[in-house]
Amino acid sequence: MIEILSVLVEEHALAGLFIASFLASTILPIGSEAYVVLLISKGFSILPVVMVASIGNYIGACTTYYIGIRGRQDVIEKYFSISDEQLKKTDRLFARYGSFLLLFTWVPIIGDAITATGGIMKLDFRIFSFYVFIGKTARYAALAYLTAGTLMFFQ
Repeated sequence: MIEILSVLVEEHALAGLFIASFLASTILPIGSEAYVVLLISKGFSILPVVMVASIGNYIGACTTYYIGIRGRQDVIEKYFSISDEQLKKTDRLFARYGSFLLLFTWVPIIGDAITATGGIMKLDFRIFSFYVFIGKTARYAALAYLTAGTLMFFQ
């Protein structure tokens, strides 16, 4: 069984990472970080891993933004498990920190609420995209380089 999983990961590695990263930023409370660590530990190049994870996670965030911009509060609460209180809290954070808050859409629990609030507030999509993509890429790059450094340390 472990051999089968290993073959699946190796043959569909980047596609699987894209799907996991996308879902992690939308409706499923999963993390894609373990997949990033797994691929790097299997010798995959850091740059493609970081870019695929970042793009998948960014597109997932765009999905949440779009649902927010369409004003679908019912969808946000039901499928994204983001409460009205979380949205109000992130609204206050936007009032305090502005668009820079979008750099932290990767943070567990509040990240999806930040993304949805950005949509609800109808933030300019170019500004949304810039900060979200930078934040997500920085997170995956840091994770990848920490993983690679740790692997080199223990060899």
